[in-house]
Amino acid sequence: MAGRNGKTQTIRNMMLSMAVVIPVAVVSYLFIPHNEDHDPIKTVGYRVELDQARRAAPYAVAAPEGLAKDWRATSVSYRARTEDGTVWHLGFLDPQRQYVAVEQSDGPARGFINTVSQRAEKTGRTERVGNATWQRYEGEKYNALVREERGVTTVVTGTASHERLMEMAAALKAEKAPKAGAPGSGPSN
Repeated sequence: MAGRNGKTQTIRNMMLSMAVVIPVAVVSYLFIPHNEDHDPIKTVGYRVELDQARRAAPYAVAAPEGLAKDWRATSVSYRARTEDGTVWHLGFLDPQRQYVAVEQSDGPARGFINTVSQRAEKTGRTERVGNATWQRYEGEKYNALVREERGVTTVVTGTASHERLMEMAAALKAEKAPKAGAPGSGPSN
């Protein structure tokens, strides 16, 4: 009995399937809108989290003021009572799309600095930024500026240039929200 060749039938079915699928894919690509100028980097607002952290943290929480618009906030978090203490994090991309983070904790400084700076090492050099002295750290992944004060360690770290880290450090304003009922904390009867 003469039958059809199985290989010929399989190839024929595959070609028929492709004849249906390819035109559908081309039409979909042409007529479904897509924005090639779309920026895939998601920015975040951090004002609410900053206000909450300033009310809750046992230290003055730092955030930048006056940075140019091409600095973009990409992450924010506040964690109370962790093994690293109470931790504030605010991440940015600088104008060259390099990462810069502001990290603060009231926990043990050495482990915290090691973690957030990706194991950058202290260079022994310092930088004067405004009225504050910062220790310089350098590493394979991140560089950092570190300021240890009574009750809080502040780290400005990331992949950005040393100049950009200094720019972020210069823009930082550390504040603690007034306690409820304190003068200037809100309306009173």
